[in-house]
Amino acid sequence: MERTQAEQQILEAVDMLFTNQVMSHSGHANLSARLDENTFLLTTKGGVRNLSMGDLALVDLNGSILEGRLDPTNLEIVEMHSTVYRNRGEAESVIHTHSPHMLAFALANRPLPCRYEALLRFGQDRDVPVAAWGPRGSKKSIEAIDRTLRENEGTMSLILANHGLLAFGSSPIATVGLICAMEEGAEAELAATALGGAVDFPEGALELVRESMSRVRS
Repeated sequence: MERTQAEQQILEAVDMLFTNQVMSHSGHANLSARLDENTFLLTTKGGVRNLSMGDLALVDLNGSILEGRLDPTNLEIVEMHSTVYRNRGEAESVIHTHSPHMLAFALANRPLPCRYEALLRFGQDRDVPVAAWGPRGSKKSIEAIDRTLRENEGTMSLILANHGLLAFGSSPIATVGLICAMEEGAEAELAATALGGAVDFPEGALELVRESMSRVRS
């Protein structure tokens, strides 16, 4: 992605996260956008309210800071983003949040079932898997993320046990769309328990959604 476009999309993505009310009370998140095979822009601080262009650093996949300065808390998460980019060559953006209803699944160490049509439309056509807990930014945490990505080849998102979520996509804007679908799906899953529990899609649902989307776009 061209750098100016990446910068603008990251700022727009932050606005969307708050506007769509999928952020935790603290406003904690970190966002990145890939520029090329080896570099990406990364937010420099954990609190992303009122983020500006000056709050973005240029980082490479080895964890070296090429431009800008990261707060100590964000130095811990460079490898989390790098691991996704190394595993998913198609990923152009990575976003981590503590979205409240998804956080409930993280604390329960439970996958988010894929039972909400919006998940299919944003590319998450399977349950969102859980990466085992490890201290933030630690080797244990990164190994768990790496393992979960390798074991769940088609997933576009992960639940970080006892921590939050990690999502990635073709752009920061697309990744926010997926996060919104995940948060809505998580909220609905929890609410559906009062009605006896959510119900799985019928067989072939993904193909039907793809056909419907294709008709509109053609």
